Amino acid sequence: MRETDETSGSLFSYVDLEARIPARHPLRKVRQVV
Repeated sequence: MRETDETSGSLFSYVDLEARIPARHPLRKVRQVV
């Protein structure tokens, strides 16, 4: 049998992308146009 892998959770980032992009960043305007 395989053991449970407890280290795999650290491989993923659960941070909200909206929180990572500053409010005045140019990508925000691009998103509105698209």
